[in-house]
Amino acid sequence: MFIILTIFLLTGCKEKIYEDLTDENIILQNNILEVYSDYNLSDIIQYKNNEMEVLTKDFKIDTTKLGTQNHKIYFKKDKKKYVYNFNVQIVDTEEPRVISGTNKTILLNYSNDLCDLIMYGDNYSGYVTCDIEGDYDLSSVGTYNLIYKLADSSNNVKEVNVTLNVKEKTGNSSTQSSSKKQFSEVYNTYKNDNNELGIDVSKWQGNIDFNKVKEAGATFVMMRIGVQTARNGEIGVDSYFLENIKKAKEAGLKVGVYLYTKAGNIEEVRKHALWVINTLNKETLDLPVAFDWENFGSWNSFRISFYEVNEMVNTFIEILNEHGYEGMLYSSKNYLEKIWENKKDYPVWLAHYTSQTNYEGKYIMWQMCNTGRIDGINGDVDIDILYH
Repeated sequence: MFIILTIFLLTGCKEKIYEDLTDENIILQNNILEVYSDYNLSDIIQYKNNEMEVLTKDFKIDTTKLGTQNHKIYFKKDKKKYVYNFNVQIVDTEEPRVISGTNKTILLNYSNDLCDLIMYGDNYSGYVTCDIEGDYDLSSVGTYNLIYKLADSSNNVKEVNVTLNVKEKTGNSSTQSSSKKQFSEVYNTYKNDNNELGIDVSKWQGNIDFNKVKEAGATFVMMRIGVQTARNGEIGVDSYFLENIKKAKEAGLKVGVYLYTKAGNIEEVRKHALWVINTLNKETLDLPVAFDWENFGSWNSFRISFYEVNEMVNTFIEILNEHGYEGMLYSSKNYLEKIWENKKDYPVWLAHYTSQTNYEGKYIMWQMCNTGRIDGINGDVDIDILYH
């Protein structure tokens, strides 16, 4: 009896699976997919027979790596199961991008790499090759029109016209100092019922009288919790952080923090996020923890893609959020527009030194100047506006 029942279970109840659902039942609409793009199953295949029940749930294609992938979709009709096998190819067809100006001036006998005069990168490739076409003489004053040929790992090529100006070194040129912006002036101009005014500080502001800062009209302070001064280096606590957070809270100011990082990959960012959490040691904050990555002057040397640097900030914010803090991205208007995608709609702290920003993206805080003056601080300080 046991043997008969076993045979019945193994054979009698087993539904036959067919693997020939191709031309008759399925139309493969698109099997060449762009890297980092999101695709639904309906974007790839179309069913000719609407009576078929799709058994495959939560279908997802990983488009973060180039190459060919094999996938199977399972169906059911009239108590029979079917499978459809198909391949998709993940490709990168996007050209490298230039994210800096292309009119460059250098001095006679310039000895550095001319490719590093402009800032460029790629959505997928961490390394973009650069070849320069055109005649130039670095030992002779003149203007040279060059073509920079930038190529990524998929051989997508971007040609960029660059104007190179070679000049003689002149005497010390006097630079006009930026005008100082009094906090009282900013308060009278910008304060309303829907915002708050504050400052952001680090060790460079030295000893701060936060009671005077509050009396001047500030209601919050963003302070640097730590800084990574060198690539691949350790993070150090800002030498004034512990004093600043204690005194700012005692003065009744709202507090948030930021980390200045030179991280070059996602794993390093993960360590930095955990460092922030450990350093805070359950300290309560009123405002977010900002990810401050400003290494664009040496961007070419980092060898990271635009996708990876965006994943770096996402990783940082996600870890902070998981531990009960709110993460935030800090960056300038230029790089918010050219590099940061913020597809997850995380809070943004905008840096744009102007009287009226024309940044069209979303932001909760605006760093509107870096030459502010306020009672309680001897010297310049950044002034910020927080929006409700």
